[in-house]
Amino acid sequence: MTTEPTIINLLKDHDLRITNSRMDTLRVFVSNHFALSQPELEKNLGDEYDRVTIYRTLTSFLEKGLIHKVLDDAGAAKYALCTHEHSGHEHSDEHIHFKCVQCGNTNCLDSLQLPGMVAPEGYTFLDTQILIHGLCPECNRKGAANMA
Repeated sequence: MTTEPTIINLLKDHDLRITNSRMDTLRVFVSNHFALSQPELEKNLGDEYDRVTIYRTLTSFLEKGLIHKVLDDAGAAKYALCTHEHSGHEHSDEHIHFKCVQCGNTNCLDSLQLPGMVAPEGYTFLDTQILIHGLCPECNRKGAANMA
C-alpha cells in the first residue's frame, strides 16, 4: 500500500505542485496496476473533480513524465504510471504493453526489451509501440480454478 508521503514525494520528484486533485488522481494510478482511461479515472474519482480538472491533471503528469500514454487497440487513450527513474523530460516510455483479452486491462511489461529496429531508408521512427494480447496472470488463475 502506498502511503501519503510516497504520493507527495512522487509529485515533488516530478516538480509538481501538491494539490488535492493531483494527489487523488495519483492515488488511483498507484492503487491500480494497469493503464487507465480518462473515463475510468473519472469513475474512480467520483464527482469530486470535473472532466477539465482531470484532463489538466493528466496533461501535467504527462508533461512531467509521471505517466505515459499507452497504446490501446480499442481507440481510447490510456495512461500508466511510469516506473523508471525520473530524469527530467528526456526519458523513454517505449516498452511492450500487454492487454488481457478477458478482463481488458492493459499493463506495461517493463521487463521485456523492445527488439532493436532500424528504419528503412527514407523513414524516420518517432515512436515504437508493441501491444501483446493474451491472458493476464489473474485471468489465468481464474481460468485454471474454473477448470479444476
